[in-house]
Amino acid sequence: MTLSETLHAVGRPLLQAQLEHPTVAGIARGDLAEPVFRSWLEQDYLFLLDYVRVFARLAWQAPDAHLGDLVDLAHSTFHDELSLHRSLSAEFGADLDGAVKGPACAAYTAFLLESAASYGEGLAALYPCMWGYSSLGRILAENPPAEPRYRAWVDTYADPGFAALTVRIAQMIDEAGPDPARAEALFREGMAHELAFWDVP
Repeated sequence: MTLSETLHAVGRPLLQAQLEHPTVAGIARGDLAEPVFRSWLEQDYLFLLDYVRVFARLAWQAPDAHLGDLVDLAHSTFHDELSLHRSLSAEFGADLDGAVKGPACAAYTAFLLESAASYGEGLAALYPCMWGYSSLGRILAENPPAEPRYRAWVDTYADPGFAALTVRIAQMIDEAGPDPARAEALFREGMAHELAFWDVP
């Protein structure tokens, strides 16, 4: 079993906890209260800005074979994912410019930026976000919400292109070869941050 396969096995029950979270369940049904999603959008927008910085910090350390992937991920996050947030924020009335990080967002971004000081460990730390959202998107797309705004959110993370980026990160983790115990610990910590992030302020 490769390291990334081990992380997937570790992550499946932790992913189930996200699927059962009231915020995710509300998105899945399409009836999540708008103020909750508005707050989530603001927090995730701030998170993604730092997520781009994490990719940039890792790119500085990356082997040549990984450099283009990290640049592509930073570009995709900054232009595609943040564009979705801006579009949805306009529809939900979110205040992206005035948003302030809540405790969960601040703790998660600090964890990722610190972990990115080590290349392989940084990849393992950020993988819960990529793998988690790709998995959530795929699962929720099996019975997507009728509400068009929540459907757009699901479609973004169910996109095959996003799944392909996730697969590539898994390959890069295996190629980087971080200490398996340390990688698993960071992955678990990242998954815990992912779950906590759904408790929007």
